Amino acid sequence: MTTATTPKILLLTYYWPPSGGSGVQRWMYFAKHLKALGWEPIVITVAPNVAAYPVLDSSLALEVENITVIRTASREPLRWYQRWSGSSVLPQGAVPRKNLLQKLAAFVRGNFFLPDARKGWVPFAIRAVEQQLAQHSIGHLITTGPPHSTHMVGLAIKKKHSLQWWADFRDPWSTIFYNSDFYRLPYAQKKDARLEREVLQNANGILTTVAGNLHRQLADKAPQQRFVTLPNGFDADLIAATKAAPIPKAFHIVYTGLLTENHPYEALVAVLQDLQHQHNIQWTLAGQIAPERIAALQKTLPKVELVYLDYLPHKEAVAVLKSAQLLVNFIFKGAEQDMLSGKILEYMATGVPVLSLGAPQSAAATFLAQGTAAKMFAAEDKKGIRAFVVHCITQKGSLKNTVPQLAQLSRKAIAQRLIDEVLASG
Repeated sequence: MTTATTPKILLLTYYWPPSGGSGVQRWMYFAKHLKALGWEPIVITVAPNVAAYPVLDSSLALEVENITVIRTASREPLRWYQRWSGSSVLPQGAVPRKNLLQKLAAFVRGNFFLPDARKGWVPFAIRAVEQQLAQHSIGHLITTGPPHSTHMVGLAIKKKHSLQWWADFRDPWSTIFYNSDFYRLPYAQKKDARLEREVLQNANGILTTVAGNLHRQLADKAPQQRFVTLPNGFDADLIAATKAAPIPKAFHIVYTGLLTENHPYEALVAVLQDLQHQHNIQWTLAGQIAPERIAALQKTLPKVELVYLDYLPHKEAVAVLKSAQLLVNFIFKGAEQDMLSGKILEYMATGVPVLSLGAPQSAAATFLAQGTAAKMFAAEDKKGIRAFVVHCITQKGSLKNTVPQLAQLSRKAIAQRLIDEVLASG
């Protein structure tokens, strides 16, 4: 129950239900558990009728029905991108550059919309924050990016108010792998780096999902800054309550999420191309995957039963994960050291064996190594990948992936860490 003395926290996030995808879930779950743990989150986000969301998932709204949400207007140049590029969807994980219009759109995006193309939301969000600060006693403000333009709101507010502002970097900013696809001119690179440095140096603290290399990069720009790592976690209640989808007779491999040219999946495909002649295999894919990519996989793997389910509501996606005998993951090329996705944590929570392609000496690899049947392989390690897949096939139905102290990575446990390490400590 909310009372006059319940501590309030302002949360600025572009992504909020009915937005779907991974970007929305981190702070949706934080807000849910903060509320249950005695805090009052007030969410400021963009109105869905003007937002540029890559995908929708209206089922997520059920998780945050009792959260106060203020929705604002926005100016969305990404809608112009759709018209210029001829694409019906917004780019995510890869920048389309197949034709002249797409290349021009990428150039405009990379050089004229800094730090990103959702910057049109900033003045509306600033106004909404000011209104809330005038009405309530609020001690904490959290901004989360991408889009990193959200942090510009925090920077503007911090210059006028004395509240504690934490900037959450779900992904890197100026060093994000796809920035190299935007044909950025030197002035744009310098401006983006300057904006990032201003945020890093003026926030009271920086949150990230992974430490290691990312913290070192950010600390070089703000040596005196405080960094706290809070991984995304997994929804323990959802995992426990969701029954597996029907399990096929074939050995069942599952992949969920984006699949783009920036994902190193080629070695797994080569392994399956060989194994398809010896084993009965079904590969189910669910998420945002271009039709031509699915067609190419079908052509290369004619004896593998490929099932494409498109983007699924979160609960349905978990049911599909739990029906697998092997879950596969591919970390973006160029981001191997800087990402520990919520998807990997969710994969591990299912108890299904996990094979990931990325950097064997990364934070994600270290986490996977805690599991009894989970491993990170270098993208070119076909021999290792093949051996792992064959082991899972021969142990089909009996091989389980267990992770000690997994409960510490539940969304609720990490929300408690947020309170203890950030909110309660000032």
